[in-house]
Amino acid sequence: MRIITGTARGRKLKAPIGADTRPSSDRIKENMFNILHFHLEGRRVLDLFAGSGQLGLEALSRGAARCVFVDNNAGALQSIRENLAHTRLLGGEVVACDAVKFIDGNPEKYDIILLDPPYRAGLFWKTLEAITENDILHPGGLILAECASDEAVFEAPSPYFLQKSYNYGSKKIVLYTRQ
Repeated sequence: MRIITGTARGRKLKAPIGADTRPSSDRIKENMFNILHFHLEGRRVLDLFAGSGQLGLEALSRGAARCVFVDNNAGALQSIRENLAHTRLLGGEVVACDAVKFIDGNPEKYDIILLDPPYRAGLFWKTLEAITENDILHPGGLILAECASDEAVFEAPSPYFLQKSYNYGSKKIVLYTRQ
């Protein structure tokens, strides 16, 4: 696991020990950031279910101004802190919290939300519902979510809408935007 490009290109990342986290593959991560390519510079990013922090770190490496990493696993939080120190990327904030509780109690708005919850745990829908109900995305913002390819796509209420879904074998990436 490594940073693909940007100021921290090639830096190796640590993953939390154990089976509680499932890092995104380089192929999925590369495709996610091909979608976000022109949307990162100077943006505020929220990385939910951050795990090792690799998605948020990639965003910071590619020019995001700030990234809030949210996870409730102690090993994941330690990995994120170590990866932030190792990559020397600035603008990262690590928050120990359940993702839905964080959304419910957070008045901030973000430009990009990266969402990679545990597969088939009901958290994909639950988290997207919390995001749309609390309206934590700036107008024109993007939500990029990774889930199992057989998971039903969340039909977001207005002003949010499903822009596109990309299938990659057993995984899929779903892109939502806020008008």
